[in-house]
Amino acid sequence: MQTLKQYFPDLTESQLERFERLQPLYQEWNARINVISRQDIENLETRHILHSLAIARIVSFRPGAEILDLGTGGGFPGIPLAILFPEVRFTLIDGTGKKITVVREVAEALGLDNVIPLHCRAEMLKKDASFDFVVTRAVASLDKLYLWSKRLLKKKHVHSYPNGVLALKGGNLSAEIAALPGNGRQYTELFPITDFFSDPWFEEKWVVYVQG
Repeated sequence: MQTLKQYFPDLTESQLERFERLQPLYQEWNARINVISRQDIENLETRHILHSLAIARIVSFRPGAEILDLGTGGGFPGIPLAILFPEVRFTLIDGTGKKITVVREVAEALGLDNVIPLHCRAEMLKKDASFDFVVTRAVASLDKLYLWSKRLLKKKHVHSYPNGVLALKGGNLSAEIAALPGNGRQYTELFPITDFFSDPWFEEKWVVYVQG
C-alpha cells in the first residue's frame, strides 16, 4: 500500500488495514467467481483501488451523503470509496447476481456497514430512491448513464459540485459528450487522472462529471 499512502497520507490505521485486506480477499473470491482479470488482480492497488479513488480528487463526499455505484461489478469504485469515506452511505448495484455476492462478502469481511449491495438495475430502484451522486466505471456511454441516473439524483446540493454523475472513463469522449441531452450542452467536465496519479496506466483515463 505504499503507493496508496503516497497519494493519501492521512489514511487512518483502520483504513490502511482494510485497503491491505482487499488484495487477499479479491484473490480468494476471484478463484471462485471471476470478477477481475488475472492481469488486473496482480495490479489491484493501481488498476482498481487507486483508479476508484480518483473520484475523491474531484468531490470529497460529506458525512451523511448517499452515493450510488451503478454497475459496480466486483465492487469498484464503491468499496474503495466506502473505505475512504466511512461516514457516507454507498449503495452498490449490479444486474449480475454473482458479482453482488462478491461485493457483499468483501464488505462483510471488512466490516463496512456503510455499504448496501443490491442485485438490481438502476431502473428497478424504487421511485423514492435518491442520491447525491452516481459513480460508475466502464459501464455504459455517458448518455445512457445520464438517462439512468437523472431521476435518482437529489434536488438539494450540499457539495462543491451540484449533484450529478461521476464516471471513470477512458479514451476520446467527444462523441459521448456530444450525445448527451441538448447535443452535448449538458454541463460536463473532464479531469485527466494523470493530474492526480503519475502511473502511466492512467494515460487517457478520466473522471467525467456530468451535472444532473
